[in-house]
Amino acid sequence: MIRFCELATSFRDGRDSPRAVLERCIDAVETREPEVRAFVTLDVEGARRAADGASARWREGRPRSPVDGCPFGVKDIIETADLPTQMNSPIFEGWRSGRDAACVRALRRGGAVLLGKTVTTEFAAGRSGPTVHPLDRTRTPGGSSSGSAAAVAAGMVPIALGSQAGGSTIRPASYCGIVGYKPTVGTFSMAGVHTFGPTLDHVGILGSGLNEVWSIARQLDLDADTPGVRRLPGSGHALPPSTPPSRLIHLHTAGWGELDDGSIAAFEALVERLRAAGVPVSTRDDPRVAGLESTLDAGVGSRLDIMAWEMRWPFEEYVDHHGPKVGEIVHGYVRHARTLAPADYENALGTRDRARAEVDRFRATADGFITFASSGPAPVGLDHTGSRTFLNYWSWLGLPSFSLPLMTVGGLPVGLQLIGFDGSDDRLAGLARWLIETLG
Repeated sequence: MIRFCELATSFRDGRDSPRAVLERCIDAVETREPEVRAFVTLDVEGARRAADGASARWREGRPRSPVDGCPFGVKDIIETADLPTQMNSPIFEGWRSGRDAACVRALRRGGAVLLGKTVTTEFAAGRSGPTVHPLDRTRTPGGSSSGSAAAVAAGMVPIALGSQAGGSTIRPASYCGIVGYKPTVGTFSMAGVHTFGPTLDHVGILGSGLNEVWSIARQLDLDADTPGVRRLPGSGHALPPSTPPSRLIHLHTAGWGELDDGSIAAFEALVERLRAAGVPVSTRDDPRVAGLESTLDAGVGSRLDIMAWEMRWPFEEYVDHHGPKVGEIVHGYVRHARTLAPADYENALGTRDRARAEVDRFRATADGFITFASSGPAPVGLDHTGSRTFLNYWSWLGLPSFSLPLMTVGGLPVGLQLIGFDGSDDRLAGLARWLIETLG
């Protein structure tokens, strides 16, 4: 995998260049893409022109940003002015909006180089695309940001944009052994991203390393010009200082029953290493933690009501006017939405508010939570992108999380999920840095 942020010095003195990095990415595409099938569309010549401009700026000592010249991929539910946005749906075959989504615009203004659009499940919810796991083509790479994760893991780009309303960034990052980041809800603009609803969807970032992910996050934040979008705390592109946690809370929750023995053993070994490094780790042996797990497990089902209610437009339109072209999973969400009344939605929001408040009460005594970023390694088969049980809680509550590639089970990656408190993204990045430096 390409670690773009480590190359800035060599860009300045001419030992390397963004164009040369791009050519390495293109070589990887030519070698790996026929098997991995991570991309829907590519713009190699457009990327070369953009990389040439970035190379000149670095040589002249005037890069637009630390990510100037960084090749990136974009999940194909995110609009791009010069490439179609097709969302793995025949309804949108060849469709072009003629504009960049706000997140794409922010990266291009920082000089980042768009290489292509990556495979998604249908509308980031339905039927799977053709992408396979880069380490084992019999397995799913996860979804719905399937192509974004696989492209990074296969070395085709150092960074790719995804999205998450359930587990769509963190789970594929876990399966593919890369870093995934889902911010506090509302942090990055969703303008130009085909979403389920305003209270669940997030722009996600998948990258070859934590530095790359955070630099892209900062570029999205510093170029934020959409009213109502939250800002990342802190300032500058630099990764926050490595920060040892004062205490972490290990959450089991309902997903624990989905795990194989090897995954449990790997996680327990990681927790013991944390304790050996001087980090107290609380578990459900503490009645307060057990109570929180009960609240989360009892309430997370309300996420389905929230999502179904908020996605009624435009998905009811798709079903009503293009029924046979819409996959059964999307039909199922629409059927569920039609059983709901406004009071059901309000009740679901109330359940979520109470759970958020209970999580936030731990802010005074812990720095964050740890659990799995997926229910073990990537499963065999491509029709199902894997369980999102460990992920749904944090999309539902809108709390920031990372998937960190810190475990291996049966020769396949499994991510550690690190979850923080509302608006604590910079603090969480410092914790993630310490975990990678200490345990990686």
